[in-house]
Amino acid sequence: MIAKTIVVNDKMQKNYRYRLTESSGKNFDPQFRPDLSPQEMLQMGIFCGRYMRDCQKEFPLTWFKKAKFAKEKKNCQLNFYKVNASMPLSYWQEKDWIYPDDPRGWFQWYCRYYMGRRILGEDDRQIKRWKAMKRHLGQIKKNCNKGDLKCRRRQRQALLHWAYDTRKI
Repeated sequence: MIAKTIVVNDKMQKNYRYRLTESSGKNFDPQFRPDLSPQEMLQMGIFCGRYMRDCQKEFPLTWFKKAKFAKEKKNCQLNFYKVNASMPLSYWQEKDWIYPDDPRGWFQWYCRYYMGRRILGEDDRQIKRWKAMKRHLGQIKKNCNKGDLKCRRRQRQALLHWAYDTRKI
């Protein structure tokens, strides 16, 4: 693949540039095996339909064709599990969990990683955070009957925000 530079101009970043050095959806770290692509997540319904509505120029248009977006205010009925499972961005900022290059958080990092951006050190940190979410899968397996998607819906929605597909358990 020939490296490509992406220029971002949206509500949270002006003239931010990054390079794609890998093919889209390929060459992930061996420890990072998400169940869902960003496109699949957007189509299922995440973040109450509020996330990334102003960044569609940065990513493939196909990601957004069937994405569930709120028209104005957040609408958690658009989430796959119909519940709010998010903390406000300010909470993540207070915890110092936001990397400056990805001011919207983990999902923005994942979208860019999926597209082929790699950042030494930051990718390891974000993959470590993703792996830490796996503990919630154990809670669902322990407390829910297989296929009962109404059991622990908030936890399931939170896992969906991290590219885990709990429909399989």
